[in-house]
Amino acid sequence: MARVLISMPERFLDEIDQVAGNENRSRSELIREALRTYMYRNQVRDTQKASRNAEILDALLG
Repeated sequence: MARVLISMPERFLDEIDQVAGNENRSRSELIREALRTYMYRNQVRDTQKASRNAEILDALLG
């Protein structure tokens, strides 16, 4: 598995560690899930936008 080095405020990292600890999982696991969720939401949003654009185009072209 590849490793990535990121920078963030200590306070934010403390919050991440607290959530990970409360859920009995690693910091890496929590951050991977957060990124997967972010990417999925973007994909859904893009799909919805494309669908709306297609509907608009269809209405214009009749």
